[in-house]
Amino acid sequence: MRFMMIVKATKDSEAGLPPNPELFEAMMRYNEELAKAGVLIAADGLHPSSGAIRISYPEPGGKPTIIDGPFSEAKELIAGYTLIEVRSREEAIEWAMRMPDPHGFGEGQIELRQVFEGPELTDNPELIADHAALMDELQRRTQS
Repeated sequence: MRFMMIVKATKDSEAGLPPNPELFEAMMRYNEELAKAGVLIAADGLHPSSGAIRISYPEPGGKPTIIDGPFSEAKELIAGYTLIEVRSREEAIEWAMRMPDPHGFGEGQIELRQVFEGPELTDNPELIADHAALMDELQRRTQS
């Protein structure tokens, strides 16, 4: 099972302020623990929404529109993520509970969401096989 730990943005992360050195070191140690346990797939921080682009589809079947950031409501934005693969929801929660406060100062908030697997999205065996082949190819690329 894959889970994404979504780190919510704060005013500081939206201002582009880097974490203090102690927090950065704590996050590196945490990511190293995840890697040593064999559950880490990816972990990255994101630039502020001032450089972001939002693409929306205002009309069914219509042309998408582009809106440049910044976007308001920092608490609704994402500052970073960690993607893990674990055996259970409980294990995902255990790992999420071990993450250092991602912003320090008691401002951090993490949203934990399970990632859909191919068979959860369709019952078409051909599409499930195609999805599995694509995921295998992606895994081979990241391991080389």
